Amino acid sequence: MNREDFIKMLSNAKLFDLTQDCSIFTPPHPHEQALEVHFFKRVTGAYGGGQGANGQILKWSNTVGTHLVGERAFHSGGRAIADIPLTELCGPGVVADISDLVSDYSIYTPEMIMSKVEVKKGDILIINTGYHKYSWDQPQVNNKKAQGGVESMEFGFLVRHPGPSLDFYKWAMDMKLKVVGVDCGSAEHPMNTPIRRWHEDHFKQAEAKLLKETGKTWDETFPQGEYYKVTHIDMPKKHLVLAEAIVGDIDKLKNKRAWISIMPIHFM
Repeated sequence: MNREDFIKMLSNAKLFDLTQDCSIFTPPHPHEQALEVHFFKRVTGAYGGGQGANGQILKWSNTVGTHLVGERAFHSGGRAIADIPLTELCGPGVVADISDLVSDYSIYTPEMIMSKVEVKKGDILIINTGYHKYSWDQPQVNNKKAQGGVESMEFGFLVRHPGPSLDFYKWAMDMKLKVVGVDCGSAEHPMNTPIRRWHEDHFKQAEAKLLKETGKTWDETFPQGEYYKVTHIDMPKKHLVLAEAIVGDIDKLKNKRAWISIMPIHFM
């Protein structure tokens, strides 16, 4: 594409922001640190002085709000997020809306994704499970059976959301996908994370559902040794990056291809 055509394409392009609002109200991943913000100086004074300027201190875990999960999250020998070239965090991709195929604790497969969109080798894949509706920055979800008639958004977004099958990761590596992004708390099934132990009542519900649907226990479906190797050793070695807590305009891109750019935060 020549320079003029490229400029024209960009000037006519529609921009969509897929980030989750990030503030002190953004729930962190369970057992992680929430965002802390406070002024250590104000123009009128703070902490015993009138410094004549405003200054803030911000502290938060890397898993608050929309974020990347890089190789070093799983092994100290992997690349840090700051070491990932931007060319690996942007490019053509597709947003697959499987929200009509999944429910609490369910497991999605490559076949579900491919029934909705064409996924090409080297794509960035964003998965719309529908569970972004439980993001704290979205309207409340009513449920007559829930306390106060309103769903617990935090549990929907972080604990009950669907997750991928074991062969999904193998397929994603075979497809040489750059990034897999999800509109919920984790790109892993929450019951394949420590949430399984922190919220045992939810794990029991998830396993009961799986047994009813497949006749298999959780560990039969996800053999823990094999699961760990595929997700925490093989996948990082293939430089497959995960993006989590995608919200924003995701519903405007249902089953559509787009040029997707993931912009890391620069910090040390």
